[in-house]
Amino acid sequence: MYSDFAFTLTGKPYYVAYSGGKDSDTIRILCELANVPYELYHNHTTVDAPETVYYIRSIPNIIISYPEKTMWDLIVEKHMPPLRQARYCCSILKEHGGENRFVITGVRWAESWSRRKNRAGLEIQTRNRSDGLILNADNDESRQLFETCQLKGKRILNPIVDWSESDVWEFLHHYDCRSNPLYECGFKRIGCIGCPMGGHPEIEFQRWPKYKKIYIHTFDRMLKARPIGKTTRYWTSGEAVFNWWIKTRTKQYPRYNADQLSLDY
Repeated sequence: MYSDFAFTLTGKPYYVAYSGGKDSDTIRILCELANVPYELYHNHTTVDAPETVYYIRSIPNIIISYPEKTMWDLIVEKHMPPLRQARYCCSILKEHGGENRFVITGVRWAESWSRRKNRAGLEIQTRNRSDGLILNADNDESRQLFETCQLKGKRILNPIVDWSESDVWEFLHHYDCRSNPLYECGFKRIGCIGCPMGGHPEIEFQRWPKYKKIYIHTFDRMLKARPIGKTTRYWTSGEAVFNWWIKTRTKQYPRYNADQLSLDY
């Protein structure tokens, strides 16, 4: 149904957003099973785990997009590390691409409460995101709005939005897909090394110590680039910034707000 609509709308096949994780593998296989035309795209973040990079490169016909700015460039430019309240890196490194295309993602409600509140099976992303959300159970008027594309924006299909983690693994095992090797090493989710949404950054930096050194070096560059007067009590060196950045996730430092990072503690 939507495959024909995607061609009618854009003149191009589905744009499948591929991260290298289990959910991405699931939608990749679903597209193959459905025999629909699609193109597989991955946005290289420059802080992907080496195992993830190699795994993605092994996927047939993957199209890899490299960013104009690396994570290290962004940290220096933004004068602050990426934080839960200020994940500037996601929009620049991960979420771009698919403009004027019919996009398929592996978003699932089970991954987070915010996704359950804000994501649907069928979506139109506009500048005002609440105006562009089309739910599977919407009335006929809304369905017509989606199908005739009276709204401009990125059309998104999330075919496994209501799948559980066990659903995903059962599906992958059935089709003999082991997915990213990091899962076999005990990782539950695949993401950027040092992501502020990650629960155990110390484990990541024990596994990939070179990334810790790169972050510290980048934080040193960041401090030199920060305007005079915009300092914090804890930011005396790149290593101090790194330690503060890690410990804020374990609540050993006072609760912080992204806006306060330009102020003197």
